Amino acid sequence: MTEQQLTDAVHEGQRKRVFDLPLDTLTMSESVQLCHRLIAERGHWRADLNASIVLAALEDQRLREYVETSAISNADGQSIVWASRLLGAPAPERVSGIDLFLELIKSAPERGDRVFLLGARHDVVQAVAGIFTTRGVDVVGFRDGYWTPADELDVVREIAAARPDLLFLALPSPRKEHFVLEHKHRLNVGLAFGVGGSFDVISGRLKRAPLWIQKLGLEWCYRFVQEPRRLLKRYLVGNTQFVLLTLKTRISQRS
Repeated sequence: MTEQQLTDAVHEGQRKRVFDLPLDTLTMSESVQLCHRLIAERGHWRADLNASIVLAALEDQRLREYVETSAISNADGQSIVWASRLLGAPAPERVSGIDLFLELIKSAPERGDRVFLLGARHDVVQAVAGIFTTRGVDVVGFRDGYWTPADELDVVREIAAARPDLLFLALPSPRKEHFVLEHKHRLNVGLAFGVGGSFDVISGRLKRAPLWIQKLGLEWCYRFVQEPRRLLKRYLVGNTQFVLLTLKTRISQRS
């Protein structure tokens, strides 16, 4: 079986639906393999399913469109893994954005993948670009996440001129999803990929939860302790709403 046939087989039949949104029930290694295929095809983007994205997609049609038209949609949050198993479309494991991001960065030097970093503060994204460059990654551009609507087309032109294979966006949702959809035909990228607060972690501005906390599915608690004011509504209110939505969906399935 060729690599293309293998990745076709991986994707075929493994795209399920949870909360009426697509979810690819892939492992980390399968996700890496599929991303490499999508980079070669160009013009694709990844969706990261977590509790807040599911809730936001109920109200935001553009965000829903982004997820629906994504070429790969991972269970980015442990809550999605648990919900998918309860709702009959079990994800084999959590494929977090930061872990998949770092796997693609790890293979980028050998594959020759060109990388553009977009988002976060200037000092943060500059630090990440420097770290990756020392690892042999071809960072063809970087820019912080602070620009006015009047400057947005200049940002798009800068990315397109660099012709990156991987565009990593450290922008909040739904801003990053709206940006990709609005400019998908202009960006000239292989795979666009939202990475949330990953730049802050890689640069050392924030610490990531220890591995044992990650394995328990409680990484959100660790992040909340570091940024309580910013994450209070998202985690405490949002997670409660997500649990209620999961129970409502499960009851609906059974009836």
